Parts: sequence; C-alpha cells; structure tokens
Amino acid sequence: QVQVAESGGGLVQAGASLTLSCRASGRTFSNYGMSWHRQSVGKEREFVASISGRGKATTYSDSLRGRFTISRGNAENTVYLQMNDLKPEDTAIYYCKYFNGGEAYWGQGTQVTVSS
Repeated sequence: QVQVAESGGGLVQAGASLTLSCRASGRTFSNYGMSWHRQSVGKEREFVASISGRGKATTYSDSLRGRFTISRGNAENTVYLQMNDLKPEDTAIYYCKYFNGGEAYWGQGTQVTVSS
C-alpha cells in the first residue's frame, strides 16, 4: 500500500523561509516524477513545482519561480520544497504528488500559514 506524507508546515511571518518534506513508501519511486501543489481557501488546487524521476528536470509555476525550489532527497522516495521570502498569499495547504504515467499518489497535505 502506497503512503505519502508531507511535513514541515507551520505558522511563519512574512519574509521567512520554510522547507517542506514529503516521503512516500510502499513501492519503488525511482522512476516517478514528484510535484508540489497548493490549495488556498476558496480556490482550486494549483501547481507549484515538479521534478523528474531522475531529478534533472524541474518545472515551476511562473509566479513562484525564484522563491521556491524543488529537490529530491538522497533517498529516491523523498522530495523537498524550499520556500523563501514567504508572503501571506502563500498561505495554503501544500500537497505532494508522486506520478508515473497514469498513476498518481497524493499526500494529505501540510498547512502553511504566513502572517503579515
């Protein structure tokens, strides 16, 4: 059974940095892409960033490129999201997803709240 778990969320002040972690278990993920998404209250879930199975290709939301950085951990089943200069509008539940072809596994999300 595949399990995906995010961690690292919390309450921070504007301008702070935060690193989210995501870890999956239950199968081999070496060929899986990984991505981060977020959903604010009253809004649809939006794409944040993704990284390829080998970790050599990254993609970012245009509005977040430069502040957020996605990376894979040394373990094949971990992914991180480094967030810098956080703004109140970054407040959301952040989800990670592991995907390969038609398969996709989502975590339950971690709350990030940025106060002004």
